[in-house]
Amino acid sequence: MDAVVALSVEWSVAFGFTLFGVLCVGLVVAGLPGAWILIAAAVCIDLVDGLWLPAGAPSTFHPLTIVAAGVVAGIGELLEFLLSALGAKKFGASRGGMFGSIIGGFVGAVLGTVLLPLPIVGTLVGALLGTAAGAVIGEMRGGRKFGETTRPALGAVIGRLLGTLAKFPCAIVVLAILAAAAFAR
Repeated sequence: MDAVVALSVEWSVAFGFTLFGVLCVGLVVAGLPGAWILIAAAVCIDLVDGLWLPAGAPSTFHPLTIVAAGVVAGIGELLEFLLSALGAKKFGASRGGMFGSIIGGFVGAVLGTVLLPLPIVGTLVGALLGTAAGAVIGEMRGGRKFGETTRPALGAVIGRLLGTLAKFPCAIVVLAILAAAAFAR
């Protein structure tokens, strides 16, 4: 491949990857694993970048760069789950209510995406409703009456929102790490 063409392909891939990364960061707001999708895209680019890179050239993303992005994304996930559970606990949830809020949030995000096919909004609404429903179900399974479950459910929803807000900057850092690597060639 001609050197000028190869360079233009490299820059096009880096630019396209960065634009895709912005979309992935937006997915995080919806409660979807946008940072992980972006990391998977980086791995896929590494698998096929021999098509446009000169023979013997290093991969677009160094393995340590991908590992660093994975660590940051993992921290974001941990923050999201911990804050969701801690929000429920702070408002008086039992272990069942905390566990239910986590499961409900995940199921709600998936169902919200399918049932309310509005970009980002459907997933976020589904995640919040699922978090509340999961906390209510978890608390009722533990013997609480429905009226006693509203406070823990509210705490779970607040925790989920705080968790998503904490995960968002982590996704931005993942994007910055990977976009910088894509353009650093």
